[in-house]
Amino acid sequence: MLFTMQEKVAPSGETGVVHPMETLEGVCADAWPAVVRRDLGDWRMRAAGGYTGRANSTLAIGDPGLPLHRALDTVVAFSREHGIRPYLQVVSGSPVEEDLTDHGWRANTAHAKGAETYVLVGPTRPAPGDVRDTPPPGWLEVAVGGVPTRAQEHVLTTGPRVGFATVWDGDAIAGIARGCVVGAYLHVAVLEVRPEHRRRGHGAALLAALDHWAGTPYRVLQVTTANTAAVALYRRENLTESHRYRYWVGD
Repeated sequence: MLFTMQEKVAPSGETGVVHPMETLEGVCADAWPAVVRRDLGDWRMRAAGGYTGRANSTLAIGDPGLPLHRALDTVVAFSREHGIRPYLQVVSGSPVEEDLTDHGWRANTAHAKGAETYVLVGPTRPAPGDVRDTPPPGWLEVAVGGVPTRAQEHVLTTGPRVGFATVWDGDAIAGIARGCVVGAYLHVAVLEVRPEHRRRGHGAALLAALDHWAGTPYRVLQVTTANTAAVALYRRENLTESHRYRYWVGD
């Protein structure tokens, strides 16, 4: 079973430059490593103690190498083995969605951060800023809203080349963002500005600092369609939609 989506042309008049959906999803997955990864054909089964949907779902792109019902049974068994609910991360509009419905799976419309997620891509816009190879004191706590678990620390600090951007208010952290370089792409995640420091351009500054640190031509990120403030920032940053994905849950 093979399902693909249309390739997308890069923004900003980059005529002829395409960012295949499969490439972008591979970059995003490599940049956000689960604690446990087990491949099922082209699919990636992932578990990370429940920290984020991406690290605790099976990326269902390509051919699992098994009939669908057997592949789904394997995903359920893997999820139970690692104490998480069985989720699939599926590109919206993929032919497999209809097949999942026929097998009793359903789209997770109640996902805490929104039912559907954009994958946005565009050229980098570098400017200097504070980006470090290890998170400064307090960075991880801002990222997770408390003391990080081992799984959270693993996901946030592991990857091909990871950078931790920070904007400061004196000695206090005003905002953070995480970058990970995978090939020609900078993957951006965990962009968070404290409420009292918003509307001061810190989000754009964090993105530019990561761009400068990464030295890549393109950046890619994932953001829920419900996060209108973040989506507006990324549109201003000249990022455009490649595709969307949803999580599907099986009982």
